[in-house]
Amino acid sequence: MRERLERSTRLMTEGSIVGALFTIAWPIVFANTLHTAYQLIDTFWVGRLGAGAVAAVSVCYPLIFLFLGVGFGLSIAGSVFVSQYAGARQHERVNHIAAQILLVMVCVALALSVLGIAVAGPVLHLIGVEDAVFDNALSYLRISYLGLVLSYGFIIFQSLLRGVGEVRLPLYIISSTVALNAVLDPLFIFGGGPLPPAGVTGAAYATIVTQAIAASIGIGVLFGGRHGFHLKCRDFIPDPPLIRRAVMVGLPASLEQSNRTLGTLMLTFLATGFGTIGLATLGLGMRILSFMFIPALGLAMATATIVGQNIGAGNTERARDVARLSAWTAFWSLNLVALLFFVFAPHIVRFFVPGDERLVVSGSEFIHIVSLSFGIIAAQQVLLGAFRAAGGTTTAMLFSMVSMWVLQFPVSYVLCLHTSLGLTGIWWGFPLANTVAMVLVLAWFRRGTWLQMKLIGRTGPERERLELQVLEEAAGEDEYIG
Repeated sequence: MRERLERSTRLMTEGSIVGALFTIAWPIVFANTLHTAYQLIDTFWVGRLGAGAVAAVSVCYPLIFLFLGVGFGLSIAGSVFVSQYAGARQHERVNHIAAQILLVMVCVALALSVLGIAVAGPVLHLIGVEDAVFDNALSYLRISYLGLVLSYGFIIFQSLLRGVGEVRLPLYIISSTVALNAVLDPLFIFGGGPLPPAGVTGAAYATIVTQAIAASIGIGVLFGGRHGFHLKCRDFIPDPPLIRRAVMVGLPASLEQSNRTLGTLMLTFLATGFGTIGLATLGLGMRILSFMFIPALGLAMATATIVGQNIGAGNTERARDVARLSAWTAFWSLNLVALLFFVFAPHIVRFFVPGDERLVVSGSEFIHIVSLSFGIIAAQQVLLGAFRAAGGTTTAMLFSMVSMWVLQFPVSYVLCLHTSLGLTGIWWGFPLANTVAMVLVLAWFRRGTWLQMKLIGRTGPERERLELQVLEEAAGEDEYIG
């Protein structure tokens, strides 16, 4: 195990930055592509049931991701610990940290699963879901919450392996489970053989089956000793000080992730005022948007891993160069993608919902407006990923909150309800808010103070104090939601 970790660390802290970025990024990009395919496959098959079915699934996504955000935050704590300790060659800490984070994740997932199932109905009523959509949405949501512990299991598996630079194995696992999901979705939704048609809820059942397989394989790998980890039963003996630190590290990251999801939920609330077509457009648009940003998110995650290991090794200038190169790559590549999406917007929407021309028109408007800021948002996410991995500032969560609550939601609210733009006013909040947010992020990056705090290399109480302070400021590099 030690030799494997050492090879990975040398790759990220020495030699070609471009080579390290490419080696780490491409498996993450493909893995995220396939992970997003879970949602897109659901949307594709559910879309055959009509706009009402799409709306039922769409209204559930932000509610599901609200709870998943907690898991992302905790997994980020594990990834930050692991990447920085791996960069400092303190390999003896890796297994213990991984086991403790996994223990916390399982406990939190079980608690949130029970809570989610209990409050699903009242929450759907609270956000004003129409009667025609309510029953399908409630069933889909409760089934998804039932499988929350499975989602958490694979989330932490991916984050821990990414922290040590092992990014190919999750790709292979996701490839297999997504292919299985593509087969199970139509069987569960429309029925086949001994399976009766389950409609919208069939998509949720299919996802749970594949997530169970992925989580089981992932946890088995962590115990196997061949991919940077070799967990043993003694590693799971509760370590209260470490658990407390992990929770304190994960909490800000969880709040950042949940803040974005809450923002999407508020946009969903605005969209419900325009009926089923507004809700379906937002849901479909966000799924397409998340899929489109996968290359940028892959670069952001790769950047965070490499920056974290270089910070741990004391290579701060290399960490800065990695962030700069990755941000420019994300900016130009996503602008190219934006051009393609702008031109082919109606064809993209019609692929998912072929039988509803009103949704094709409305979805195309969403893509045309939001695509104006694809490159800006992508570069912003990469730089924020570098800030989080470095752990030198508290700005990541503040940027997220300012972008959503000071900029995007107020702009969308005013434009959709107090101008003639109507539903399209919601979409204009995306480019306007993220352009201003990018200016702020770029200014902070150029200031350079995010690299000034040194975590690894100190000893005794001073290191414990700085470690807790820095890691509490680390936040997540995962899914941009809106």
